[in-house]
Amino acid sequence: MQRHPKGLTIYELARELDVTPRSMRRYLAEVRRDLDLVSTTSKPGGTRLWRLAPGEAPRRVEVRRTQAYALLAARRLFEPMRGSTLYEEIDLAAQQLLGVARRPGRGPNAGVADARLEERFLYLPFAPKDYAAHTEALDDLFQAVADLRPLSCRYRRAKDGREDKVVIHPYAMVLYKDAIYCVGLHAGRGEIRTFLLDRMRDTECATTERFDLPADFRVEDYFQGTFGIWSGGASTHVVIDFSAKVADFVRTRKVHPSQVIEELQGGGVRLSLDIGDMTELTSWVLGFGETARVLEPADLVTRVKRELEQAVANYEADPEDRPKVKKSRSS
Repeated sequence: MQRHPKGLTIYELARELDVTPRSMRRYLAEVRRDLDLVSTTSKPGGTRLWRLAPGEAPRRVEVRRTQAYALLAARRLFEPMRGSTLYEEIDLAAQQLLGVARRPGRGPNAGVADARLEERFLYLPFAPKDYAAHTEALDDLFQAVADLRPLSCRYRRAKDGREDKVVIHPYAMVLYKDAIYCVGLHAGRGEIRTFLLDRMRDTECATTERFDLPADFRVEDYFQGTFGIWSGGASTHVVIDFSAKVADFVRTRKVHPSQVIEELQGGGVRLSLDIGDMTELTSWVLGFGETARVLEPADLVTRVKRELEQAVANYEADPEDRPKVKKSRSS
């Protein structure tokens, strides 16, 4: 719009940004929150043109070449959001950063016009979810978080699969293990909870209402490091010994804010921590196989032993007892 002061049509803008006209309409709705745009026609019934209002000065953010590279390297974190308006906006910003990153360097980097660093920093997501079928819900959630607006939806409960009509005051979005969560107030129950985007349906962001973000809200209070979501309650003291084979790995990982690591004779280490929910801790310990041994609490020891016994039983079963594979028509 700065380059075309007379204005552009929706289709011309979409072509300039290489997006669909539908996405362009959503972009314009968002841009009008921050910039004064003017919509005019050359004659009654003519094509509608969009342009910046005369008094709207260009707004720029100065970014150095190294800063642009750092931001570009991190953009792969948002791959689970691909297909949503939010992802398209992030990708559009990334394309603008590329123009900065590809400028010739200065000082010791003088003459290197494009080191393609953004292609050489790889983030490998852990079993990323496909949110292609949830892009509208993701856009509604992001708008509600950004503008402090209530979000209504049908939410499927994990324990029985039933759906409840709920109103959420979404305080924050969290990308955890490449799944998208919302931390917010369940308006009907008056309690702060975590909501998984996958379980939301028929989302709608309020257009006239707003809520106040509590001054003492900290999203970190609702997560427990590597071990997932936790919303309060009593903590349990956990002690795990690791053999020398994995000691260096354990030493160099910050899995929980409360962790304490002690050296053991023979090169092993002892990890102690206070954790609220041990659901994900069990599978984490099992991932170390014979190199980890839980010392306390007793119920975690029992859980791990039971899982190991069931795993062994799977291999001791008679091959004739295994379920038969159904052949597909294509085979």
